[in-house]
Amino acid sequence: MHTIRFPNETPQYRKARNELLEAEKDLRQEVERVAALRRKLPLGGAVPQDYVFDEGEEGKARPVKLSELFEPGKDTLVVYSFMYGPEMKRACPLCTSILDSLDGAAPHVSQRVNVAVVAKSSIARIREFARERGWRRLRLLSSAGNPYNRDYHGEKADGAQIPAMNVFVKRDGQVHHFWNSELFYAPAEGGQDARHVDLIWPLWNVLDLTPEGRGVDFYPRLSYEMVQK
Repeated sequence: MHTIRFPNETPQYRKARNELLEAEKDLRQEVERVAALRRKLPLGGAVPQDYVFDEGEEGKARPVKLSELFEPGKDTLVVYSFMYGPEMKRACPLCTSILDSLDGAAPHVSQRVNVAVVAKSSIARIREFARERGWRRLRLLSSAGNPYNRDYHGEKADGAQIPAMNVFVKRDGQVHHFWNSELFYAPAEGGQDARHVDLIWPLWNVLDLTPEGRGVDFYPRLSYEMVQK
């Protein structure tokens, strides 16, 4: 398959690694096959309203419409619904882990598409948490004054927040829904979580490369105690 070898590897290791490599090649093809299917989706429904969000620092907040999140020449908008509702004492640790990574990737992703993060808390509260985390590149929006979260399944009827990724596109001046991370709602295999946004979540992708794996009881937290040595 290739001639690359590593110091002191055994024939048994190489045989097992080549078998795994075949599986990794198959996975690469499957990822591309699914991505191609995703790209071929027809237009979803037109958005029911031009949602107005709050953006900016406390005291300088300004309204911004969903349609205004599309920069000239970029007709795709990726929106992550961040679990941080007004009744939550702290933001969701899992969403926070995702956004810690996305903050670094945002300048690269935004070369091709528009990116925004929406939460139901006030914009002042969202910005305060962003400062705590050191986020500097994410476009942060508050949906406190509109039904966006409810309409696009980032919120339950009782107000509980749901992690959701949505993609919108603009065609002939009209914004349409394109894709949602609906894998969240599909039954998961035994011992697995929904994994609906794993493709943008480096944490699990890194752990999947290790002998320890994801583990059965590890989840990211907002902070970690130092291990005493």
